[in-house]
Amino acid sequence: MNSVTNGPAHTGRRPVVGICARTAPVTLQGSDLVVSLALQSHVAFLAEAGCTPLLLPLLPGAEDLAGRLDALLVAGGPDLDPALYGQDAHPATRPMSPDADRVELALVARALDAALPVLAICRGMQLLNVLHGGTLHQHLPDVTGHDGHRPRTPSFTLGRRPLKLLPGSRIAGILDEDEPETACHHHQAVDRLGEGLTATGWAEDGTVEAVEVTGHPFAVGVQWESGHTADKRLHQALAQAAARA
Repeated sequence: MNSVTNGPAHTGRRPVVGICARTAPVTLQGSDLVVSLALQSHVAFLAEAGCTPLLLPLLPGAEDLAGRLDALLVAGGPDLDPALYGQDAHPATRPMSPDADRVELALVARALDAALPVLAICRGMQLLNVLHGGTLHQHLPDVTGHDGHRPRTPSFTLGRRPLKLLPGSRIAGILDEDEPETACHHHQAVDRLGEGLTATGWAEDGTVEAVEVTGHPFAVGVQWESGHTADKRLHQALAQAAARA
């Protein structure tokens, strides 16, 4: 059974949930553009759950917006700058922008300090770990010996991996199923776990797939691609936490 089925039970204004924007080149009506964007499913799932999604471009000062939010969703995206955790870049590492990385780190730190509910997805979970002093495996196949977490196929394909959850953890309560599995597409993962984080989910090969900020009302990181499937449980849980906050 799914223990998270409804949107926030509240009256009055809709909780505002910030979504960290990504930038990407697109061609629109024959014109080459660079746009700030969010996955439409993040927007739709949060709106359906009773929230107002707000796109947050990663510009200097974005962290000051934390005080105007009720929750924060840190979406997936490119690799983090490995200099942030004291490493040189692996040949397979494809970072976004060091400046944007640092803005996002500051935004997440401000949100956590304000006890805002935070859902960190894929890259977002890795950023959460780095923020707490952890490190990353820059290319997971070097560690696991397989590419099951990011299948090598001509088109975007999700890796389906059995998922072991820590009993009694928040993520176990949200998913609430006997045989959970990931729907992932990542080539990096947690190496050294950051201080103040608890690992609460693992793939069968030992890869950390979920973390939670110890002692925080709701700060959950998942390595899988929440938003790339029809599963809305994490977005609904974030919306409920935003309403309570």
